[in-house]
Amino acid sequence: MNSKTSHCKIVDCTVRDGGLVNNWDFSVEFVQHLYASLNEAGVDYMEIGYKNSPKLLKGAESAGPWRFLDDNFLKEVIPNKGNTKLSALVDIGRVDENDILPRSESLLDLIRVACYIQDVDKALELVKVFHDRGYETTLNIMALSNVMDNQLLEAFELIAASVVDVVYIVDSYGSLKPNDFSYLVDKFRTHLPNKRLGVHTHNNMQLAFANTLIAAENGVELLDASVYGMGRAAGNCNTELLVADLKNPKYNVRPVLDMIEKYMIPLREKEEWGYIIPYMITGILDEHPRSAMALRDSEDKDKCVEFYDRLTTPEIAHSK
Repeated sequence: MNSKTSHCKIVDCTVRDGGLVNNWDFSVEFVQHLYASLNEAGVDYMEIGYKNSPKLLKGAESAGPWRFLDDNFLKEVIPNKGNTKLSALVDIGRVDENDILPRSESLLDLIRVACYIQDVDKALELVKVFHDRGYETTLNIMALSNVMDNQLLEAFELIAASVVDVVYIVDSYGSLKPNDFSYLVDKFRTHLPNKRLGVHTHNNMQLAFANTLIAAENGVELLDASVYGMGRAAGNCNTELLVADLKNPKYNVRPVLDMIEKYMIPLREKEEWGYIIPYMITGILDEHPRSAMALRDSEDKDKCVEFYDRLTTPEIAHSK
């Protein structure tokens, strides 16, 4: 067992982040098999979707049920919960706190609140609500690569005084390198000595796994990952790599390989995610992958030179 990473826990985000790839169109059977596999593999948490409220979202009716987890539906999906805890993510402004039951009445253990740096105060208000209802909580500050130091320092003061359990360093654009992670983890640990830390990486530059390991060895506890890397655009750190690498006797990679063989490989034939050049381009430019996602949905999906030129030309004309 590597004592440097023996404190680590894995949070599998396949359904939640992977749902951004296929509009949460996972069958109940898929999610049940994933839960059974992760439980057998010793994975600590499975993020089974978003807990946002349908009435606060556009296009809600077209998305799969994992976009707005209903507590009764969850009990049907996971009738016998194992050791793997269940997590859900909410976005501020997209969740009605009245839709969140007390933890004693819900299958969920952990509720994570995602926000951009300017909304940390609002996010912490939600965290307090969930904390008071008995849940473990995290604050996931997105797009940290675009955050100024002074903004971060202000946020740290609010976070340090809050009830949140875990604070996440999120590389939304997959643009950070191992040195950047060492620097950020050090900074978060210095300013938030009373908080546990988590990390969420994207694989635009094929650094998701490396960045996650650097964070883990520097004391970060919760490590986000997804099976076969399935997540928005370039995807996430691979669950199977972490399970195989974190030398903790409770982890067993074989059940994750079973999930990949039975479900992920067939799914990858239909849906696209992972290291693909347009995502690499938005990664090196430190920007949101939405332009690359739009390109991959078009006839010109492999015209990466034109795409690169368009993104790096200073004087962009608005398209009519």
